[in-house]
Amino acid sequence: MTFATPPVPAGGWRALRPGTRVVVRRRLAPAGPVVSDGGTAYRWTDLIGFVVEVSDAGLHLRTDPAPGRGEPQDVSVAAAEIETAKPIPPRPVRRSGPPR
Repeated sequence: MTFATPPVPAGGWRALRPGTRVVVRRRLAPAGPVVSDGGTAYRWTDLIGFVVEVSDAGLHLRTDPAPGRGEPQDVSVAAAEIETAKPIPPRPVRRSGPPR
């Protein structure tokens, strides 16, 4: 079984709806010196979770950890830290069966 990735809403992350499973690319504090083009070198992290709330201030998510990798946590991501966010399909169901 395959899942199609849902399209990114036209309004960007602000158009995401509560309950949607998403991946958010989040900009962390600058790391290191200014790069050659005069910009700043940033570090990034990705969060996977379900949208709890969307506001002009940012996103509030409930993380979706892999089974056995901890409990869901509530995380707020400020609007200024969001590089991109998009809906993703549900987690695949792992089925175990008798050995073949």
